[in-house]
Amino acid sequence: MKINLENQVAVITGGSRGIGAATVKSMAAAGAKVVFSYRQAASAAGQLIRASHAAGRIKAVRAEVSRMADAKRLIAAALREFGRVDILVANAGIWPAEPSPIEKMTEKAWDEMMAINLKGVYSVIHYAVPHMIRRKSGRIIVVSSTAGQRGEAFHTHYGASKGGVISLVKGLSTELAPHNILVNCVAPGWVDTDMCAPVKRTRREYRAALAPIPLRRFARPEEIALPILFLASEMASYITGEILNVNGGMVLCG
Repeated sequence: MKINLENQVAVITGGSRGIGAATVKSMAAAGAKVVFSYRQAASAAGQLIRASHAAGRIKAVRAEVSRMADAKRLIAAALREFGRVDILVANAGIWPAEPSPIEKMTEKAWDEMMAINLKGVYSVIHYAVPHMIRRKSGRIIVVSSTAGQRGEAFHTHYGASKGGVISLVKGLSTELAPHNILVNCVAPGWVDTDMCAPVKRTRREYRAALAPIPLRRFARPEEIALPILFLASEMASYITGEILNVNGGMVLCG
């Protein structure tokens, strides 16, 4: 069975690079119309649209989803361009490469992490859900992390933000089920993206990151995008409240 998203409209946050860009491509290839947000990477956003061969079916919106006004504007853009929002992928997030021991972690660092990784998920869901409720249909897929399940020493603010996302998904799946809105989460491990590039800067760091992964490699962005596509499709019509681990078999996620 081939995944077909014809006549579906998807909104994807953080869509200009990495997992987000791969998800934009996979959704468009399945026939969906796509609106994606980017924060700073305007050039990458433009390149993605040009390379997609889906002229007129992909739109980019510059938005900082930690700001409610920007999140509202993103959803409004999708409604204005395509008239509906069927799928929401909350992917935008940050991960700090430098270790941040709790006793040295600044309030600013903590607040920025929560604003982007957690509030940025709440904000777009907040504005998308009323339209899904009216249509009595919707799919929400949130990108979390194995760190949200097992924690991450020296990056505890990151783990806390991603753990909060998982709890949000669990609660919303029950809350929104009467409206036929399915809410699920994909939890990647290491993915070969710009965000994780610092981990590969030395052989020692890279080998340490690979050690707990049975497949002994980082995921490709496409290997995260395709499970997201699955959760957005009719193949997943009886799945809600689930955390789909996509991490090469890392044993520390539970």
